[in-house]
Amino acid sequence: MPENDAWDYTLYIPNDLRAVTVCRRTLRLILTLHGLIGIVDTAELLATELVSNAVRHTKGPAALRVRRTPEGTVWIGAWDTDPAPPDPPRPLEQVAELEDGRGLGLVKACAEYWGWQPTARFGDRGKYVWCELGAA
Repeated sequence: MPENDAWDYTLYIPNDLRAVTVCRRTLRLILTLHGLIGIVDTAELLATELVSNAVRHTKGPAALRVRRTPEGTVWIGAWDTDPAPPDPPRPLEQVAELEDGRGLGLVKACAEYWGWQPTARFGDRGKYVWCELGAA
């Protein structure tokens, strides 16, 4: 299989905190099978934060999307049914000891890029919050 082979996976999940573990383990399997073990730990952390926010802060279903571009960038995104923008990330030094409120701060600190966009995919209005990792 070519090293820079592009691919795209989407995992649709219910609004259930147990789905975060399913997403994390599925992401690990996808990246490992595609030979990207070097980014698995960081990708799991980022996906966990994105999917946790999607499940905790909305009432509808959610989705995890992971794809690799032909250039080798790995893109991780979480879709949810709330079209409102996420709260801005807080600096990690302000939330280091807290249980909540550090998700997007971790994403901002660990990803090369991150952002969000409103979307009407999957038949519902909502948003994607995404981040990018170099697949080095």
